[in-house]
Amino acid sequence: MAALALAGCSTAPRSAASGGAVPSAPLAARATRTHGPVALLVPLTGPYGGIGHSIEQAVKLAFSAPGAPRLDVENTGGTATGAASAAQNAIGKGAGLILGPLTMVETRAVTPIAQSAGVNVLAFTNDDSMARPGVWPLGISPDQQVGRVVSYAIESGRTRTAAILPDDQFGRLMATALRRTTTRLGAPPPRIGYYSSSFSSLNATTRNISQFDSRGAGLMARIRAARDQDSAAGRRLAAKLRSEPVPPPPFDSLLLGATGEDLAELQTFLPYYEAGPPQVQLMGPALWSSRAKAMATHEVLRGAIYAAPDPAAGLPFDQKFQATYAGAMPPSIDKVAFDAAAISVLAAHEGGFKTTVLTESRGFSGTDGPLRLLPNGHVERGLAVFRIEPDGPKVVSPAPQTLPSPAPSPNT
Repeated sequence: MAALALAGCSTAPRSAASGGAVPSAPLAARATRTHGPVALLVPLTGPYGGIGHSIEQAVKLAFSAPGAPRLDVENTGGTATGAASAAQNAIGKGAGLILGPLTMVETRAVTPIAQSAGVNVLAFTNDDSMARPGVWPLGISPDQQVGRVVSYAIESGRTRTAAILPDDQFGRLMATALRRTTTRLGAPPPRIGYYSSSFSSLNATTRNISQFDSRGAGLMARIRAARDQDSAAGRRLAAKLRSEPVPPPPFDSLLLGATGEDLAELQTFLPYYEAGPPQVQLMGPALWSSRAKAMATHEVLRGAIYAAPDPAAGLPFDQKFQATYAGAMPPSIDKVAFDAAAISVLAAHEGGFKTTVLTESRGFSGTDGPLRLLPNGHVERGLAVFRIEPDGPKVVSPAPQTLPSPAPSPNT
């Protein structure tokens, strides 16, 4: 596995290939331009200008290595039109590889331009619906997060899954990943409910997914019927029924896509509908990593798990960035950008920006852990699984040091 070094991109001793070579992309999808300068497409103006400048700094850390190719920086302005123009400018200057752009909208605009010119793209978005031969979204995607945390839960015996997800692109991507993971591991199909941005919608979705009307509400109906008998026998039966627990929900693990206010409301709904811990293992997105300490103050959310990079893996990058630029802690997207840049420097030393070089089956040791680029544009990552606890998130399943043999290609 090639190590992406902070001094640029040098190769550490590689482990033996973990499996057979990944098949190369179809001829029509292979890059035809594999040498030349590397173009960085980032928003240096507009609402994402601050992020763009930080990304530029991170990328230049990788390009400080001796023998690195020339780096051309193009401003996208954070818009699709700006990104398309930046890509055309870069290709006109002879770019052999594009790093960026930042968002899904920009990536969608750049893709046909880059593919027409035969130029590979290492984008920074985490929307893996953008994945296709020659275009790799390097952001940590919902598919990677959900696949890792759900696999851990299923392998721990929590095989009956369900999900309460926002009715948006992020929620749909999480749902696709959940279905894919349960199918791959032979678990039952998951129950999935979507909610809109309203209290009533979230409440109704939670009630429906938990099947409370046939569980808790059914028990309450039996208690009322016993009381309505207006007899000593009826009162005894009602008292006995009140001591009975509500039957468990039809799942033992529950994937939540909520953050912020929606998550605060769910921590009330789940106990009310008897659909929370300890009967149910709660799971969530990597976004929980920045909220884990606050979440731990709520009893319902303690013990919930999520998959994310291990912060310890990225510590050397954080320290190097701060020492070089005397600034604050870099945002997480900077690690994605640095890895993209380091891969490009490594590729330049190993035959150019060819698809076969970028999709080396042994993958790369990145700042967020191991990653591997697949010929179809998807990216595999090694993430850790964390459990929310009062004294801070605890690693319950460490990130792998290397990735297993390449998995079958996900559907594009």
